[in-house]
Amino acid sequence: MKVVLDHLTKKFPNRNKKIKEDVIAVNDFTFEIPDGKLVGLLGPSGCGKSTTLNLISGLEKPTSGKVYFGETDVTELPPENRGVGLVFQNYALYPHLTVRQNIIFPLENLKGDQKLTKQEMNDRALEAARMVQIHELMDRKPNELSGGQQQRVAIARALVKMPGILLLDEPLSNLDARLRLQTREELRRIQTSTGITTVFVTHDQEEAMSISDMIVVMKDGVIHQIGKPQQVYDDPVNLFVAKFLGTPPINVFAARVEKEKLYIGEEAVLDVHGVADGPVTAGIRPEGFLLSKDGEFTCEPSSLEVMGRDTSIVSTHSACEAPAIRSIVIAGEEEVKLLDEIFDGVRPAPESKGKLKFHLRPGKVHLFDVSTGDRIRFS
Repeated sequence: MKVVLDHLTKKFPNRNKKIKEDVIAVNDFTFEIPDGKLVGLLGPSGCGKSTTLNLISGLEKPTSGKVYFGETDVTELPPENRGVGLVFQNYALYPHLTVRQNIIFPLENLKGDQKLTKQEMNDRALEAARMVQIHELMDRKPNELSGGQQQRVAIARALVKMPGILLLDEPLSNLDARLRLQTREELRRIQTSTGITTVFVTHDQEEAMSISDMIVVMKDGVIHQIGKPQQVYDDPVNLFVAKFLGTPPINVFAARVEKEKLYIGEEAVLDVHGVADGPVTAGIRPEGFLLSKDGEFTCEPSSLEVMGRDTSIVSTHSACEAPAIRSIVIAGEEEVKLLDEIFDGVRPAPESKGKLKFHLRPGKVHLFDVSTGDRIRFS
């Protein structure tokens, strides 16, 4: 089932009584979530992503705008009649009930034609438990389960109603790193196998990019960019999106353009045809650096981090916004030789006065307007 959000706005009264203006949590949000897709709402804390989820579920009513499920306007429909499954950050399991009873609980409230027999409820609960691979734990209580198992119970409880839409509000943030990775892979498997339209809210860009068909990057209640994860990463529309996506984050420099050449400091580091002269903000992805003896861009070596296939070089430059530049290079024979000349293990060699020199990959260099942060494109 597709979900259409049409000019959705949600305002809350300001808690500061001295300020009369309302707080706008979601601002003119318009987006169509395709049927059967997993869409990630991504942004920093307070950007309005959870409020958007609550508007879809019916837990919040919009100040203005409409919500459609398929072609049906559900804006005024109460949450219990919307046919959605909800999974929250805290598992919200009943501690005195078994896994089976927790999963069955939503089915016990069905009435009329939807009312199920006890056997039908047990069958549905077992089917949902098998889907998330906890069918062998049906008689345990929540306190006898790991965090990941408890989260799977919460997902099974949401799926048992056979919802048309599954809404996940930061469901992995309470899990440790390894369990988070395992559970997000499980979420993707479940969504793919069921074909349920799913909206996944997170502030973790790695989570969103790894399992989403599309991501919506938000800030201050406003959509900044929508697209496939890799496309948004490769082609950010502004500096906020570029800085929010990527691990390690993009390296940001104060720069300028003169005669269609990009200068960082006193060095002309790249041809940028079609860009007018003047100051710009330059963003370079960590994988955008090519280590070379005759590179155009010079940095001061700081430290070295060897990560198997790749090597992360930490360096500094006076024009960089952050204290350190992180560049990830594939260490071939020539690169290893260069690094050995400059570094003694992971630190610059005391006797070495070598500088790090890089060529820059044009596709990994993005320019932005200094005042607005909007993208400046070049050929």
